Amino acid sequence: MPEAPAAVAAAAEPKPARPSVWKAFAQPAAWTMFLFGFSSGLPFLLVGGTLAYWLKEHGIVLSEITVIASAGMLYVFKFLWAPLLDHWQAPGFARLGQRRGWLLLAQLGVIAGLVAMALLTPAQLPFFIVATVAAAFFGATQDIAVDAWRIEIAPPNQQGALVATYSLGYRIALMAAGAFALILADHVRWNLVYLALAALMLIPIAANLYAREPVASHRLPADWREAMRYAVADPFADFFRRYGVVLALATLAFLLLFKIPEQATIGGIMGPFYLDMGFSKTQIGAITKVYGIWIGIVGAFVGGAMVVRWGPWRPLCAMVVLCGSCNLLYLLLIAFPGNPWMLTVVISAENFTLGMLGPPTVAFLSALVNREHTATQYALLSSLVNLPGKVLGIFAGGIAMQVGYGAYFVITVLALVPATVLLIWLWPRYRDVGKEGAG
Repeated sequence: MPEAPAAVAAAAEPKPARPSVWKAFAQPAAWTMFLFGFSSGLPFLLVGGTLAYWLKEHGIVLSEITVIASAGMLYVFKFLWAPLLDHWQAPGFARLGQRRGWLLLAQLGVIAGLVAMALLTPAQLPFFIVATVAAAFFGATQDIAVDAWRIEIAPPNQQGALVATYSLGYRIALMAAGAFALILADHVRWNLVYLALAALMLIPIAANLYAREPVASHRLPADWREAMRYAVADPFADFFRRYGVVLALATLAFLLLFKIPEQATIGGIMGPFYLDMGFSKTQIGAITKVYGIWIGIVGAFVGGAMVVRWGPWRPLCAMVVLCGSCNLLYLLLIAFPGNPWMLTVVISAENFTLGMLGPPTVAFLSALVNREHTATQYALLSSLVNLPGKVLGIFAGGIAMQVGYGAYFVITVLALVPATVLLIWLWPRYRDVGKEGAG
């Protein structure tokens, strides 16, 4: 019996080609993101960790150092002014477009803040603090603009490659603002270090001027009342309208939980832990700050390739469990104190899986947002992801003193239990999210 014409046509129809990892990484936007990542990473330590060294050498007491260096907390609350970047043009820079205009304004603000810090120095402490807060504010604003540009410039299945190249630039900037700045400060004054690093911001500014503006329309509010409704209230209501109350709440709960293991080891507990385990500062710096960063970069590129090939959700589910469980490897350092080879093994596994987790996380969050409220919704979702672990990190020292380091690491991993339960329930609902063009 001859086959039906429809069946023959279906059989003859070629299968869609698998997405090309090479094309995803070779697209111009991916390497623009490398420079934007450098631009975002540079000010982060200069208003936080690196700044603390300058303040300490100037004779500022520890209690004041921690307060001043907490200017970096502005990054956590960037969602508060993200609506400005969605629904208002950057004053004086509208010709560049919505995203690039705000980005250029923020980049120039970072340079101005860093130069002001260099000129004022901690000798004029009140004004120096104002300059530090300004640099942190514009650094956080820059992150909002970069995230919005990234989401709107490429489809969801290409986001993994953009996040990977962004991560490469960001981590190189962390080395420049961290290790390079400290080495340079041994030979020249701190204000010259800050001026030199501020000058490096000119490179990503040039990339911004030559970048392409995303094709996206953003409603400009007619009056203040409409602005408050559309720019502030609607981004929150929109998320619940699109996903429904139950799915939206379950998603938000998952976002709050799944990165607790990672975030709980980023704060101040790890330095004392390594020292208490008998490692020297040279071993800690070489293995965790130099070697570990490069291992994380490799992991980020692998994670980006996974997103290109399979979309964000499947790699995210796998890496949530694998990366979170890596905190248990720190128990090996308790069993083998002072062993640099064991530290290398633990840091290799932890940083590689952490790097792999980054691209699917960012790609998944990017797929959740409505492009009418790109900057606002992404800033809010990314803040939710990072906030619980950072709060736990504040109390990490007290918890570890009560129960011991080993029990603390076990507690961080226990957060995976409710996160995994939610992951199983969410699996069929998000299985195909962000897979446009993915095979």
